Amino acid sequence: MQAINFVARRKRLMQWMGPNSVAILPASSEKIRSHDVHYHFRQDNDFWYLTGFAEPEAVAVLIPGRKHGEFILFNREKDKTQEIWHGLRLGQDAAIEELGADDAFPINDIDDILPGLMEGRERIYFALGMNPDFDQKVMEWRNQIQAQVKRGAEPPGEMVDLRHHLHEMRLIKSAAEIQRMRYAAKTSAKAHCALMQACEPGLKELDMEAELQYHYAKNGCRFAAYPSIVAAGDNANILHYVENSGELTDGELLLTDAGCEFEHYASDITRTIPINGAFNKEQAALYDIVLEAQLKAIEMIKPGNHWNQIHDAAVRVITQGLIDLKILKGSLESLIERGAYRDFYMHKTGHWIGLDVHDVGDYQVHGQPRVLESGMVLTVEPGLYIAKDNTKAAKKWRGIGIRIEDDILVTKKGYDILSKDVPKTREDIEALMSKGTNKDKSKNKSKK
Repeated sequence: MQAINFVARRKRLMQWMGPNSVAILPASSEKIRSHDVHYHFRQDNDFWYLTGFAEPEAVAVLIPGRKHGEFILFNREKDKTQEIWHGLRLGQDAAIEELGADDAFPINDIDDILPGLMEGRERIYFALGMNPDFDQKVMEWRNQIQAQVKRGAEPPGEMVDLRHHLHEMRLIKSAAEIQRMRYAAKTSAKAHCALMQACEPGLKELDMEAELQYHYAKNGCRFAAYPSIVAAGDNANILHYVENSGELTDGELLLTDAGCEFEHYASDITRTIPINGAFNKEQAALYDIVLEAQLKAIEMIKPGNHWNQIHDAAVRVITQGLIDLKILKGSLESLIERGAYRDFYMHKTGHWIGLDVHDVGDYQVHGQPRVLESGMVLTVEPGLYIAKDNTKAAKKWRGIGIRIEDDILVTKKGYDILSKDVPKTREDIEALMSKGTNKDKSKNKSKK
């Protein structure tokens, strides 16, 4: 797999920063899960994007044009005792050799060294307002310089939020990033297919989540990109349902919104399937509306089209479908104008995806919808949600929640569906589910 060029990323950012500037980026902190147990550490995505360094207690400093090197890292020292208990540390020498740092210093020395690196710079770039504690540290370092003004010290005069430009860089994926996202999507697709074959009435939502996790790990993806949503029946009408403790009931649908990450890059796939392997009439009618909405929305993805065209295409199909089923009454245009569909479809049709599952990048530029460019990756995920207590629809439609989601790469001529390996037509889903191992066993038992 193609290596990620962290050096090129840093150089590109520093070209934008210009001379007489300094960028300061902190690593993520370890977070307590309970008492003295920590959550598994995951690096801050902006920090990792520029350094490839996966340890806590670190600060990266970029200084364009610095004679003695532009990339300085403050990180933990090697410590044999700590490493016995908590794992190996990179240390300073290896940071220079492996990460390409020009200088590396112990993190405990940062208060003595960093103000000197900031001194004389016109601008400080950092994630202003993102981390109040770190904001305070930056102010303290600046104040150290300010206190020496009478002796000729020159404190930085301007503080600038680094995130906007850095996130614009992250929005357009390189070939190496796309490789990782494609692998994550393919691995998640395998897991979704395995879930479809394992699904049957009487199992738990948790059983299905376990199926996903097993196939992620088996294919080299240890972590889910976000908490898996495995929602049976009316649970599917809770958009961010994560309890995954319900039972799979014959005659209901199962909505699974789940994806793994590979080398920090996320995937995000949703499929809705019949628990017993066959859609009933009402389920099929609603499902076909959502699928048509997704296909029409995907057709809008190409360079030059704008972000809102994707959502607008899905809304038109969904609203017309609800009219055809007599769930909504009125003209298509008037219903769309007053947002009548929002009682059944209350979210947008997609989001950026990358290092974050809901990745960075503006959706509007200068007050206008974002124009799509080659290298962007986004999800397309229309849905229909008719909860059991939604009296705006006839009883036969209630308790049904459907969402279909894929990861889409914008290409030079159109799009590429990274998650295309998971079936999504009703016929293909039912065909795959009929091949499930448990179903074959139960059929053989019934024959005996």
